[in-house]
Order: sequence, then C-alpha cells, then structure tokens
Amino acid sequence: MTRPVQSGAVQSLTMATRKSQLALAQSRAFATRLCEAHSGLSVAELLVVTTGDRIQDRPLAEVGGKGVFVKEIEEALIERRADFAVHSIKDVPGLLADGLRIGCVPLRADPRDVLVSRTGAGFAQLPAGASVGTSSLRRSVLLHKARPDLTFVPLRGNVDTRLRKVREGVVDAAILAKAGLDRLGLADAISEILAPELCIPAVGQGALGIECREGDDRVLMLLAALHHEETALAVAAERGVMIEVEGNCRTPIAAHARRAEDGTMLLVAMLAEPDGSNLRFVEQAAPWPTTEQQAGLLGRSVGSKLRR
Repeated sequence: MTRPVQSGAVQSLTMATRKSQLALAQSRAFATRLCEAHSGLSVAELLVVTTGDRIQDRPLAEVGGKGVFVKEIEEALIERRADFAVHSIKDVPGLLADGLRIGCVPLRADPRDVLVSRTGAGFAQLPAGASVGTSSLRRSVLLHKARPDLTFVPLRGNVDTRLRKVREGVVDAAILAKAGLDRLGLADAISEILAPELCIPAVGQGALGIECREGDDRVLMLLAALHHEETALAVAAERGVMIEVEGNCRTPIAAHARRAEDGTMLLVAMLAEPDGSNLRFVEQAAPWPTTEQQAGLLGRSVGSKLRR
C-alpha cells in the first residue's frame, strides 16, 4: 500500500491511477517501490475514472480507441492535480498529450498471453466450436489463424468479471495477459501460457509506463530510480512499430522485442486489416540499440515493412 502524505514529509507526490483492481494493484506496487527507493517520500493517490472504465458494453474500437484509458488521467497531469500517472503502456497511444512524457519504464513483467478455460483444457484441446472471449483484435486474428474452428467473441470487463464469465459458462475460455493475473495473485486460474510464436504479445504488454509533465525535473529525478533501460528499449522498438503503422484499437497489431542469445534485439511484429484479412508478419534482428530513439527507428523500419 502507498503511504499517506504527512506533514513534514521530506517529499510528497500525487499519483494518478485508474480505479480498477488491476490498475490499483500495479500502481500501488510501483508507489511502494518508489517510496522504498527514496527515504521520506510519500505518495498519495488520485483515483480517475476513464472513458474506457465507464463504457463496458461496447468494443474499445467503438468507444474511441487506444486513448480511452488515458485521456482523463493525462488531464489530471496537465491540470497539476497529479505529479505522475501509472499506465499499462499497451493502453498508451503513440502520441502523448502536449507537455507530457513517459518518464520511467520499470522492469517488465511476463509479456505473454494465457488461456483460461472452464474445464482446464489447453488451447489445442478446446473442442471445435468452443467460444473464446477476448476484446483484442490481435488475439482474435492470431488465434483464429491457428484454430479457425473456434468461435471468438467480444469479452470486456475487469479481470474478475472475465474469469467469472468463464466459470459460469458464458464463454468456454478467455484470453488474458499473464502479467495482469500475476499482479492480482490469480495465476492459479491459468490453463495454458501461450507461446509468443502462437500469440505475439501486444505492443508494450507486461510493461508499465510512468507518465509525468515534461520538464518536471524533481519528479523525473525520483522516477529515474526505477527506470529499467532494457525494458524501455524493447518497449520503444515495439511502440515504433505502432507509430509507423498508426496502430490503434481498430488495428490488429502485435510487436514483441527481446534480447536474443547473441545480444542482438529480435523484433517480431504482425499487422492485419481490421477484419482480420491480409495478415502479415515481419521479423528483424539488429544490434542492441543504445538509445530509445534508435530502438524506435528499428520499430519504425519494421512497421514500414508491414505497411508495404
């Protein structure tokens, strides 16, 4: 848990976060580590309800796309009601609001997707015609390619809601991010961890993006203690793909960067049309980048190939 702001504290910050169980779990864990890194630091919470949180009965593509979990939080930063915000970076658009920046990318959690099935069956063992719930076009397109005999249906709501719908038989199975289940202590619900070769992760999946105001040197200095360079470079490459193809929630897009055994960066990406057609893949290896700008250019190069 975060510590309340107290009079006489050496320094205090206000953190903006969504109110969902997962958002609170990952935000509070980050705030705890930040306080541990800086003696005397206190962090208070500003809980924000975003457009994506308010509208749960429609696909994200119909609600407004990739920024629906970010817009109101960015407004809190711009209006100085908060000093920093904790996002799942896969929810963050390629272009941030003017005057804001990602000031810290902490160590990444497991980026893979998982299957949770009512019977405990793995992906290959699901019977033909089984219904698989997901709100992600990326997941639907990739997994339909592997199992065209399954039925992929929209499934929104928080993690508990989606797990409950599996238990109650609303769907036979659901696809979720492993990082989210791990952060909530729900890893026991996993029926199978899906290999990245089967289901390429989303851009930035498993990573957090800590957003703050451009030029706020005090906050940037404090956040720097938890910045993880290798994660930041991998995420920058993945986001470069997204920026180049102008990806959003209407675009089935995937990108996953990792350090190969020879020390190079291996970037694998996928792009398809909104209806799932014209599915194409690009895999590119390059010397491990030394800056986020270099990593982003690698991502844009891969994105350009996908567009062609």
